[in-house]
Amino acid sequence: MIKILEKYYGIKNPDIKKLDGYDISNYKIAFDSKNYVAKVYPDEREEINFVDAENKALEFLATDDGFFPVPAENTENKLLTYFEEKGQKKVLRLLTYLEGESLGNVKHTKELFYNFGEFLGKMNLKLLNFQNYTIKARQFKWDLQHFNLNKKLIKYIKDPSDRKIAEYIFLQYNEHVYPLLPELRKSIIHSDANEWNTLVQGDSISGLIDFGDLCYSQLINELGIAIAYAVMGKENPIEWALPIVRGYHKILPLEKIEIEILFYLIAARLVVSICNSSYTQTLQPENKYISVSQKPALELLRKWITINPIHVKNTFIKATGFEINPVKETSEVISRRCKNISPIFSLSYKKPIYMDGAAFQYMFDKYGNSYLDAYNNIPHVGHSHPKIVEAGQKQMAKLNTNTRYLYDSINEYSDRLIAKFPDPLNKVFFVNSGSAATDLAIRLARNFTGFETIAVLEHGYHGNTQLGIDISHYKFSGKGGKGISENVICLPLPDTYRGKFRTNNGGAGISYAHEAINQINNATRRTAAFIAEPIIGCGGQIPLVKNYLKELYSAVRRQGGVCISDEVQTGFGRMGDVFWGFEQHSVIPEIVILGKPMGNGHPIGAVVTTDEIAENFNNGMEFFSSFGGNPVSCAIGLAVLDVIEEEQLQQNAKEVGYYYLHELKRLQQKVEYIGDVRGSGLFIGFEFVKDRLTLEPDTILANHVKNELRNHFILTSTDGPFDNVVKSKPPLCFSKENVDEVISGLIKILNS
Repeated sequence: MIKILEKYYGIKNPDIKKLDGYDISNYKIAFDSKNYVAKVYPDEREEINFVDAENKALEFLATDDGFFPVPAENTENKLLTYFEEKGQKKVLRLLTYLEGESLGNVKHTKELFYNFGEFLGKMNLKLLNFQNYTIKARQFKWDLQHFNLNKKLIKYIKDPSDRKIAEYIFLQYNEHVYPLLPELRKSIIHSDANEWNTLVQGDSISGLIDFGDLCYSQLINELGIAIAYAVMGKENPIEWALPIVRGYHKILPLEKIEIEILFYLIAARLVVSICNSSYTQTLQPENKYISVSQKPALELLRKWITINPIHVKNTFIKATGFEINPVKETSEVISRRCKNISPIFSLSYKKPIYMDGAAFQYMFDKYGNSYLDAYNNIPHVGHSHPKIVEAGQKQMAKLNTNTRYLYDSINEYSDRLIAKFPDPLNKVFFVNSGSAATDLAIRLARNFTGFETIAVLEHGYHGNTQLGIDISHYKFSGKGGKGISENVICLPLPDTYRGKFRTNNGGAGISYAHEAINQINNATRRTAAFIAEPIIGCGGQIPLVKNYLKELYSAVRRQGGVCISDEVQTGFGRMGDVFWGFEQHSVIPEIVILGKPMGNGHPIGAVVTTDEIAENFNNGMEFFSSFGGNPVSCAIGLAVLDVIEEEQLQQNAKEVGYYYLHELKRLQQKVEYIGDVRGSGLFIGFEFVKDRLTLEPDTILANHVKNELRNHFILTSTDGPFDNVVKSKPPLCFSKENVDEVISGLIKILNS
């Protein structure tokens, strides 16, 4: 290069320093008190055409202020110098070197960020009048309007938890931004005003370098990209984005439609950066420059999905002087709901929440608030999980029908599902809900045994059908219930906290089981089935005590009955150390009921049983479910299993659940009215009492805690016979940091 510089630029004996770069070679050239940047490119037609276009843009932007690099002519009065090095044809370009400190290396102030916004506004205002067909024809992955070109690179993001966030942003971009692209203003933009390309002198932006990402794109992309980099590492990124937005808007007024999508554009740029750095790291693992922004970009992206997009939109709209779109009052929404829907469909909390969206373990209301969801166990792998959404969308666009036709997904899903069960559980009946699964399970049991009586547990709940209510003590003995039917035996809840037997060494389980066995044996009719959840949810998150199921299952079988495990809430890895709740008790039931978590919110349920029971049911009466096992449900079910395995959510439930219980028990030692903490994995309850000796329940305090947690933007609920147990069954992606948020909220409430 020294010979080239001397021959074509008259530069002798320069000081040459290699600079960081992404795809091309960059050098700082110091000569005779002047500094230049030398950029070396491969001599490829497309590359050189663009470099020529970039030169034209820099000449157009050139000012006396020296805000932008200026291309230097060689001795032949040309801006590009062609040469050959080691048999390869290359092209050199020389630019003036801009002095200043990188924005990434200086102390940030709101005034500096406001000036940054003004600077970008002035540049874009001038570029509105610049035309270049080479730049206009360019299509490449760093241009946010072509965001989807980066989707193929997601697989290079190592951590599956980060991969899913990137996938979620693609989903949201295609939902909220892509349809609006034709309506947005376009111009040639810099497209990469990051913290290392932006220069600062004193308290002001002094220059912008690296125009290699010039493109003809939506004008608002310039601002979205700049903000994405500027707010990395900030505790409150929105607060720091505001001065940039205000400064830009002062110079080049934004349109409301542009402001409304900034949230997604900022997120998209973070994903582009992460995808490309992850990919390039596999090619150049030694290149530290590639990953310089990767860590802070990931940290910001993880924080970004916890923020309600409405909050960001409204904050930016307000800052630019536009009116925020009015939102209906919650009371109005409730009134409209009650007009058509019976109030028997109850709402949570004293102040019901008007929801708008969700992401994994976060939910967003219409007013811009974000909630940590420590409660909803139906979105098993997380709200709006992109793999689940994509699976449903793809299959829905291709085929959806009933099970009278042949299609692959039902076979693929049944294979995967059955593989999760021990022998002899090897036959599955698909239905469309846990309630429908309960109905079918009882039919199977009665058909197989020839008996009618069902043994159930106190406070158990198994569905909303008439048969489900008949075998649910929580319903038939609760408000509006008609009492126990003649074909039901209700067994005492084996509760080692409030019950008759309270030892935890296994003896209580045997004692409770013997009481239950005596009750069954003394009944006037033989028992067709015993049904129970491994943890009794409506009983107050009561885990079945050790040895109870072992003893009781054996007794039920001895008198000709079968055993049913209701895994609607406990299955699919929620318990942490096991995939199915019954596995904690070293028993295998004849029938298993599945529901809620199967479809991550999509309505699907199933009954898994043995060959013998299934064959006995094949008595000539056809079994048919219009929606059970349809192609869309099976595709979604497969995706749920994929996500559980890929993101190791069962292991996460085990580790985070252990931490959750540990932290709650630490709190219990300090708070005398927390009477008990119990559960397994991410199926947890903690009980409030007025007195630990008398165990007098404190229903008022439990409900106060639930509602105050809601006011602290943390969602839980209450349950149990006295409604004094706060329950937490969050999506399995719940983290230890989320646990800390819950504990911190509890401490604030209980100390107030």
